[in-house]
Amino acid sequence: MIRVRPRARLVAALDTGHTVLVVDDDASIRMLCRLNLELDGWSVREAATLAQAREQLVPEGVDVVLLDMHVGSENGVEFLRELRRERPGLKVAMLTGSDDLQDIDADAVISKPFKIDELRTTVAGLAPRAARTAG
Repeated sequence: MIRVRPRARLVAALDTGHTVLVVDDDASIRMLCRLNLELDGWSVREAATLAQAREQLVPEGVDVVLLDMHVGSENGVEFLRELRRERPGLKVAMLTGSDDLQDIDADAVISKPFKIDELRTTVAGLAPRAARTAG
Protein backbone atom coordinates (compact mmCIF):
# COMPACT_ATOMS: atom_id res chain seq x y z
CA MET A 1 0.00 0.00 0.00
CA ILE A 2 1.44 3.37 -0.99
CA ARG A 3 0.78 6.25 1.33
CA VAL A 4 0.89 9.77 -0.05
CA ARG A 5 2.49 12.38 2.14
CA PRO A 6 0.83 15.76 2.61
CA ARG A 7 2.04 18.20 -0.06
CA ALA A 8 3.83 20.53 2.37
CA ARG A 9 5.96 17.69 3.73
CA LEU A 10 6.77 16.41 0.25
CA VAL A 11 7.85 19.84 -0.97
CA ALA A 12 10.08 20.31 2.07
CA ALA A 13 11.62 16.88 1.61
CA LEU A 14 12.39 17.55 -2.06
CA ASP A 15 14.93 20.16 -0.98
CA THR A 16 17.22 17.53 0.62
CA GLY A 17 19.32 16.83 -2.47
CA HIS A 18 20.16 13.30 -1.31
CA THR A 19 20.34 10.28 -3.58
CA VAL A 20 19.69 6.56 -3.21
CA LEU A 21 20.92 3.97 -5.71
CA VAL A 22 18.69 0.88 -5.93
CA VAL A 23 20.56 -2.14 -7.35
CA ASP A 24 18.26 -5.08 -8.08
CA ASP A 25 17.65 -7.19 -11.18
CA ASP A 26 13.91 -7.23 -10.42
CA ALA A 27 12.30 -4.21 -12.09
CA SER A 28 9.27 -4.35 -9.78
CA ILE A 29 11.49 -4.10 -6.67
CA ARG A 30 13.36 -1.15 -8.18
CA MET A 31 10.07 0.58 -9.03
CA LEU A 32 8.60 -0.07 -5.57
CA CYS A 33 11.70 1.38 -3.90
CA ARG A 34 11.88 4.35 -6.28
CA LEU A 35 8.24 5.37 -5.93
CA ASN A 36 8.21 5.19 -2.15
CA LEU A 37 11.57 6.83 -1.62
CA GLU A 38 10.70 9.63 -4.05
CA LEU A 39 7.59 10.31 -1.94
CA ASP A 40 10.01 10.97 0.92
CA GLY A 41 11.99 13.40 -1.24
CA TRP A 42 14.89 11.18 -2.28
CA SER A 43 16.41 11.34 -5.73
CA VAL A 44 16.57 7.70 -6.85
CA ARG A 45 18.88 6.09 -9.36
CA GLU A 46 18.33 2.51 -10.52
CA ALA A 47 20.58 -0.29 -11.74
CA ALA A 48 19.59 -3.77 -12.95
CA THR A 49 23.20 -5.02 -13.11
CA LEU A 50 26.42 -4.38 -11.22
CA ALA A 51 27.90 -2.77 -14.35
CA GLN A 52 25.00 -0.29 -14.35
CA ALA A 53 25.53 0.28 -10.62
CA ARG A 54 29.18 1.16 -11.22
CA GLU A 55 28.10 3.64 -13.92
CA GLN A 56 25.52 5.21 -11.59
CA LEU A 57 28.18 5.67 -8.92
CA VAL A 58 30.55 7.57 -11.23
CA PRO A 59 28.82 10.89 -10.77
CA GLU A 60 29.30 11.70 -7.10
CA GLY A 61 26.32 12.26 -4.89
CA VAL A 62 24.98 8.83 -4.00
CA ASP A 63 24.35 8.80 -0.26
CA VAL A 64 22.81 5.34 0.24
CA VAL A 65 22.89 2.13 -1.82
CA LEU A 66 20.15 -0.49 -1.62
CA LEU A 67 21.88 -3.61 -2.94
CA ASP A 68 20.31 -6.96 -3.72
CA MET A 69 22.37 -9.89 -2.51
CA HIS A 70 21.96 -11.63 -5.89
CA VAL A 71 21.80 -9.30 -8.89
CA GLY A 72 20.94 -11.77 -11.61
CA SER A 73 23.88 -14.14 -11.75
CA GLU A 74 26.15 -11.55 -10.14
CA ASN A 75 27.17 -11.51 -6.48
CA GLY A 76 25.99 -8.48 -4.54
CA VAL A 77 28.18 -9.41 -1.56
CA GLU A 78 31.30 -9.21 -3.74
CA PHE A 79 30.12 -5.81 -4.97
CA LEU A 80 29.63 -4.74 -1.35
CA ARG A 81 33.27 -5.65 -0.66
CA GLU A 82 34.29 -3.59 -3.68
CA LEU A 83 32.29 -0.63 -2.38
CA ARG A 84 33.91 -0.94 1.05
CA ARG A 85 37.38 -0.79 -0.53
CA GLU A 86 36.66 2.04 -2.96
CA ARG A 87 34.04 4.09 -1.05
CA PRO A 88 34.38 3.24 2.64
CA GLY A 89 32.00 5.98 3.82
CA LEU A 90 29.13 5.01 1.52
CA LYS A 91 26.13 3.60 3.40
CA VAL A 92 24.82 0.27 2.07
CA ALA A 93 21.71 -1.71 2.96
CA MET A 94 21.50 -5.24 1.58
CA LEU A 95 18.18 -6.47 0.19
CA THR A 96 17.92 -10.23 0.62
CA GLY A 97 15.57 -13.13 0.73
CA SER A 98 18.34 -15.32 2.14
CA ASP A 99 18.92 -16.33 5.73
CA ASP A 100 22.67 -16.74 5.13
CA LEU A 101 24.02 -13.38 6.22
CA GLN A 102 27.57 -14.41 7.17
CA ASP A 103 30.42 -12.18 6.01
CA ILE A 104 28.09 -9.31 5.15
CA ASP A 105 29.57 -5.96 6.11
CA ALA A 106 26.46 -3.93 5.30
CA ASP A 107 25.23 -1.01 7.36
CA ALA A 108 21.75 -2.57 7.35
CA VAL A 109 19.90 -5.62 6.04
CA ILE A 110 16.36 -5.48 4.68
CA SER A 111 14.78 -8.91 4.36
CA LYS A 112 12.55 -9.65 1.37
CA PRO A 113 9.67 -9.43 1.32
CA PHE A 114 9.92 -6.14 3.16
CA LYS A 115 7.41 -3.62 4.39
CA ILE A 116 7.52 -0.13 2.90
CA ASP A 117 7.90 1.45 6.33
CA GLU A 118 10.97 -0.72 6.98
CA LEU A 119 12.51 0.40 3.69
CA ARG A 120 11.84 4.07 4.36
CA THR A 121 13.00 3.94 7.98
CA THR A 122 16.19 2.09 7.08
CA VAL A 123 17.13 4.51 4.30
CA ALA A 124 16.35 7.52 6.50
CA GLY A 125 18.50 6.04 9.28
CA LEU A 126 21.45 5.61 6.92
CA ALA A 127 21.05 9.04 5.35
CA PRO A 128 23.30 11.98 6.01
CA ARG A 129 22.05 14.16 8.84
CA ALA A 130 20.56 16.82 6.54
CA ALA A 131 18.20 14.27 4.97
CA ARG A 132 17.07 12.98 8.35
CA THR A 133 16.00 16.40 9.57
CA ALA A 134 14.29 17.59 6.36
CA GLY A 135 10.53 18.01 6.23
